[in-house]
Amino acid sequence: MCDIIVAKDSAKIADPHVKVGLSAGDGGSVIWPALIGFARAKRYLLTGDPITGAEAAAIGLISEAVPGHQLDARVDEIAHSLANGAAVAIRLTKRSINMALRQQIDALLEAHLGYETLSHLSADHRAAVNAFVERRTPSLPAVERCRTSWPA
Repeated sequence: MCDIIVAKDSAKIADPHVKVGLSAGDGGSVIWPALIGFARAKRYLLTGDPITGAEAAAIGLISEAVPGHQLDARVDEIAHSLANGAAVAIRLTKRSINMALRQQIDALLEAHLGYETLSHLSADHRAAVNAFVERRTPSLPAVERCRTSWPA
């Protein structure tokens, strides 16, 4: 949700909610589609698979990726540019850009958090937590795997 995101090109970025039996309900299900489109967002949010900083930059999830040794210098350069820019214009431009996103978040976040809460109470999540504590890969309960009709 940052304004400008610069990452090391080899950084690993993921939203692993589903890997621990949770719905991505804390904003990721709003911001990822807004940034990279629904098809790509579904691919990463439904699998929890990580991508590198370079891949994230290529698909528009983050602003840019740089080699690790250049990261601090690049961040300093951007911060300096913003700090020495026209503060009112920058602030109002940011506000304008974020209007649609804020409306979407306001409209959806409560429902998304509700879904995350429901998934928090699921057997999938309990299995994932137990597997984490026991340092093993989770085996999802058969009752959860067998459900074929879940509301869209």
